[in-house]
Amino acid sequence: MNAPERPEHLEPAMSFPSFEPWRWNLPSHFNIGVACTDAHLGTAVADKLAMIVEDDELGVSTATYQDLAEATSRFAQLLRNLGVRTEDRVLIRLPNSLAYPTAFLGTMKRGAIAVPTSTLLTAEEVLYLARDSGATVLVTDKTMWAGLRDRLKGLDSLKYVLLAEGGVPPFEKGGPGGIYRAEMNGNGRNASQAALAKGSLTVISLESALAAIDTWEAPHPTRSHDPAYLVYTSGTTGYPKGVLHAHRAMLGREPAARYWFDFNAEDDRIVHSGKFNWTYVLGSGLMDPLYRGKTVIVHEGKNDAEGWIRLIAKHSATIFIGVPTIYRQILQKTAFTGADVPTLRHCMSAGEHLSDEMLGLWRERFGVDIYEAVGMSEVSYYLSENIYRPIRPGSAGFPQPGHDVRLLDPETLKEVAAGEEGMICLPADDPGLFMRYWNLPEETGKVFRERWFLTGDYARFDEDGYIWFLGRKDDIINSFGYRVSPHEIERVMKTHPAVADCAATGEELAADKVLVVAYVMLHSGADVSADELAAFGREHLAGYKAPKIVYLAPDFPRTKNGKIIRKQLRPEIAVGRSA
Repeated sequence: MNAPERPEHLEPAMSFPSFEPWRWNLPSHFNIGVACTDAHLGTAVADKLAMIVEDDELGVSTATYQDLAEATSRFAQLLRNLGVRTEDRVLIRLPNSLAYPTAFLGTMKRGAIAVPTSTLLTAEEVLYLARDSGATVLVTDKTMWAGLRDRLKGLDSLKYVLLAEGGVPPFEKGGPGGIYRAEMNGNGRNASQAALAKGSLTVISLESALAAIDTWEAPHPTRSHDPAYLVYTSGTTGYPKGVLHAHRAMLGREPAARYWFDFNAEDDRIVHSGKFNWTYVLGSGLMDPLYRGKTVIVHEGKNDAEGWIRLIAKHSATIFIGVPTIYRQILQKTAFTGADVPTLRHCMSAGEHLSDEMLGLWRERFGVDIYEAVGMSEVSYYLSENIYRPIRPGSAGFPQPGHDVRLLDPETLKEVAAGEEGMICLPADDPGLFMRYWNLPEETGKVFRERWFLTGDYARFDEDGYIWFLGRKDDIINSFGYRVSPHEIERVMKTHPAVADCAATGEELAADKVLVVAYVMLHSGADVSADELAAFGREHLAGYKAPKIVYLAPDFPRTKNGKIIRKQLRPEIAVGRSA
């Protein structure tokens, strides 16, 4: 498919190098797990380090591409032995570890659907995702399992829990497999080690089960358009919304790899500051680098500003990827400069806007630019700055070639005039687009109209072709790189018996610093403090969703129809607040 010509009113007024026409080459069959592992076997990349995990407690673990290919094939075979069918869901709740790509990519090699979830979620949030996805298998580690084992009730679909103990590959010949092999039955289960939890739920040691597998079948021959992975994002109903992607999503990310990354023929080594469960990291910190045979370095443990620079220096990393909060912390809390990381040549940011001030300070201290991108769970990153054209602070850069971005009037689906605000829309056949919302056909129907996918985000083009991202016209809160639905916070806070009504919003403390806060109205006669309500939020919501401040208010600003006007929520209306 050729990249379509841009309408005349969007032709740049300045002279920039033109992007090459983009052609999509989608094979009939494609598998993300194979493309990131087995595809490198028999090449010079096979013995190269694919991943380095620096864990504060467990130390350093590494895996080559050969190791990952074997581990993911063993995992796929384990799923087959357990009776997991194609398109069954495998819920993954793991820290950054070698077990993560083993499970994520191995699930797709089986032809099943991987469901990555955040380690920050509470047990009840995990329970909802397990129930909504209909997961057959849960992959987690022993630490997280302790908080889940007594909560997974009433899940008819969930049959197996695979417990990791700090990493999977590589497998030593004559190692753990020899110890456990005699104890494995034909289903791939460790009969003497496995513990039966509630009902028919079987708990299995992941390491021992994989080590006991000697041979495996070929990966499932998935088609490009077959389901691959299911991610959950903040939903407007107060519940997370499943976003189902096909294997072609990996190919749909190729423009980002070329026009946001700066991959080259050298041995790039990438440090990513995020967690694999986030779609930002699943793509830019896992699938993209592994697809191209690069080395990924990730960290598990305390977020430490000095630690990121030391990690870059220790592993001679060439690319660093983070969110604005991480860049700000490095600048504010350390004295490091470019001299401390001489190999670093390319930096990337997404999740929220990077302020002009932070960009300038980073350039001054480290001598390299930070290239921003804009994306969403439904299509990953499709707008970005790039090395081919100057960064214009505040702008999101350009649509990546291959993604035919148009700014349309959402009512008429007609393209808006130059300089005007319009909704960002992409053709419905863009290979990077998701397939559908999980179990939500009406929601899917709302965003696919005629031949377009309507993102819900608004932007405008300037006279030079730069796109200026304006964001959504809904109430999603962007806080420290996370997109948080106020409806989800409100739904949970309203379950407290003292709460009559609740409105969540973002409170901007400074540039690039937005806190999630909640305004609460109490039932008449209720005796509860704002601090108690804040503690309730922390107990029932993931840390990044829980309100950092709870305000007690007698009423909220409302429209004539009684709808809360979030933009008018201010601390001044409160009669009390949490500490």
